[in-house]
Amino acid sequence: MQKFGVRTIVAIGIGAALFFVLARFASIPVFANTTFTFQYAILAFFAVLFGPIAGLLIGLVGHILTDLAFGWGLWWSWIIVSGVIGFAFGFVMKGVNIDDGAFVSKRGILQFIIGTVLMNLVAWGGLAPTLDILIYAEPVNRVFTQGLFAFTGNAITTAVVGTLLLLAYFKARPAKGSLTKED
Repeated sequence: MQKFGVRTIVAIGIGAALFFVLARFASIPVFANTTFTFQYAILAFFAVLFGPIAGLLIGLVGHILTDLAFGWGLWWSWIIVSGVIGFAFGFVMKGVNIDDGAFVSKRGILQFIIGTVLMNLVAWGGLAPTLDILIYAEPVNRVFTQGLFAFTGNAITTAVVGTLLLLAYFKARPAKGSLTKED
């Protein structure tokens, strides 16, 4: 079981806030309440660093805040999918220790990119449209078109921006043993 220390709880709050800000103020509308944005790259970044449960909570809270701010009400199908994909981002990278440099290897980067693209495909290409149909009786053509746009944008931004964020994080960390305590 994952421990939830103060650091993780703060990360969940910051991650959800960044998810919301990017979704609300840095998004480009592309099709019927579907936008091109970077919130899922941030979600992946936090989920990799803090684990699947943190990713789940960041996705849920961030998406709820976003829906409330846009004023169209809570769209539970996509809220659920944001939580699920946050969990999946953390789960797919669970065995990769970012702090030890495992991500910097070709294998770690490829695992992240392939994993996030596949997770986005399952989430936005299948789960979100299916839930839209089951919960809201939305038209099949519309929700699968939305899903295609969401998958494409989220897969690209998560793979590219998420990778760059994780590489920058690793490079910004001090090397092990490089810091000493002064007396």
